[in-house]
Amino acid sequence: MPTSPATRVEISRSRLIGNFEFLRSLLPNNGSGKRGGASAASGDLLAVVKANAYGHGLSPCAPWLVQAGAKWLGITSVEEGVALRRLCPKVRILVMRGLMHGEVDALIDAQLAPTVWGLEQLEWLANTARKQDMALGSVPIHLEIDTGMTRQGIGLADLAKFLHALQGLPALRLAGVYTHFASADRLDAEQDRLQRNAFRQAVEQIFAAGFHPQWIHAGNSSTLLARRCEDLSGLMQTHDAKFLVRPGIALYGYAPAFSGAQSKTPETARATLRPVLAWKTAIASTRSVEAGTAVGYNATFVAPTAMRLALLPVGYADGLNRKLSSTNSCAGGHVLIHGAAAPIVGRVSMDLTVVDITHVPNAATGDEVVILGEQDGGGQAGKRVTADDHARWAGTIPYEILCAISARVPRVTSE
Repeated sequence: MPTSPATRVEISRSRLIGNFEFLRSLLPNNGSGKRGGASAASGDLLAVVKANAYGHGLSPCAPWLVQAGAKWLGITSVEEGVALRRLCPKVRILVMRGLMHGEVDALIDAQLAPTVWGLEQLEWLANTARKQDMALGSVPIHLEIDTGMTRQGIGLADLAKFLHALQGLPALRLAGVYTHFASADRLDAEQDRLQRNAFRQAVEQIFAAGFHPQWIHAGNSSTLLARRCEDLSGLMQTHDAKFLVRPGIALYGYAPAFSGAQSKTPETARATLRPVLAWKTAIASTRSVEAGTAVGYNATFVAPTAMRLALLPVGYADGLNRKLSSTNSCAGGHVLIHGAAAPIVGRVSMDLTVVDITHVPNAATGDEVVILGEQDGGGQAGKRVTADDHARWAGTIPYEILCAISARVPRVTSE
């Protein structure tokens, strides 16, 4: 149940689709493919909707993206994939976390594409395929290559052994091969160059072993915004495969802060993105306090002068980061009321937060409060608060800010 009926997250359909279409326009044009002799676009997007669509809500966002033309969606787990399959019966779905023991039956029933890299994972899939007497190549798998992130995937030293094992499992089909870049937002990172080289080596080894994966994918929002797909998409031309890029955060209107050479280029592209999510609540009550009045837990903030305060029915249980709290010596975050910044005073508590409305004299109980989003007021130019702002105040990244918005905050849709 929500903390307050006034507390909600608004999700914009037009902004999500606009971001998707913009990102798709950044894909490189590498001519035509050879399959069937038909002309084909050089690449496509795999829209990442894991973690409840980065906190935005899977149920509205995934169908919207499919309606906009997304042919692939990426999620974390088989459990998420099963829920997504109910929403989107025909789209291709990649489970991006490696296959776990006990998930195979549900994965196959929901027609999900698993990420694999271990011999044990192959065994689980093959055993289920035998039990179900599945036909040749009926279980598509995507092989993740660990090119240097040391998280998921198979290293180059173990790749030959994996491919040899896969050759003896006719029900399994190597449909895709991919990697994940650890430093894509650092445009001059040596790690990124080394990972790209390692991925090329892995792809060449896979095709040399007689496999012909249809999909080669690498790169995320940073790769796409920085227009650094061209060299990787060349692998598609060489091997008559299709190329995918997997944007996540950029779909929802945000992108990493780039560093390194030519960092202004992706910043220009970033400016086109529009945040999809707005988080709002309303003033629960107001009060005036005298100088010397303690506010919140442990009296970490004491009013330096007479102040007017507003109580908001939202706290860290809703996902409002506790590091946005303030003390007399350290400023925290702020919200928008009537288009003006209202600083948080004292500690953000579980369900409630206090803000300073001394300089917003017309603020009253029931008035709209923008936690994330834009707001006009009083004839003045509108202001906005973004997940980037929250991340800066809290010392984290916008991904965490968005994903942390609690399920008890209802998601409502808008055009």
